Amino acid sequence: MKFFDNLKKRFEKKKPVEVKTEAPRPKKKSEKELATERGEPYVTILSMEIDPENLQSGSFELDWNEKFVANLVRAGYQMNAKDTDADIVDRWFTTVCRNVVMETYEQYEAMNPERDRVIKTRNLGDGRSEVS
Repeated sequence: MKFFDNLKKRFEKKKPVEVKTEAPRPKKKSEKELATERGEPYVTILSMEIDPENLQSGSFELDWNEKFVANLVRAGYQMNAKDTDADIVDRWFTTVCRNVVMETYEQYEAMNPERDRVIKTRNLGDGRSEVS
């Protein structure tokens, strides 16, 4: 009898199993996507690499949106119609780096005590001189 009960259970229609599924979570938008939706310019540094053999050599990887490039074009960073977005952004980034270097140089020069020092020498004769 046990055999028939087991056989009967195997051929009985089973109730469908309810599988609860969660609604798909909305994809979290990146800062770039949010800025683009708001119509704002966006630029960021994705990575920076330094050559371990030559610490003065390195590179930056930038990411930007079209609004940022449009602002650069209006600011005069496009030199000719064949410039790519990367050319325009590179030209801007080079200017930013140059400005950082110049500001650092100006600060260094302003702190240099020898910068304004003027040495005057007056010959007093007989192999003597006055220095002020």
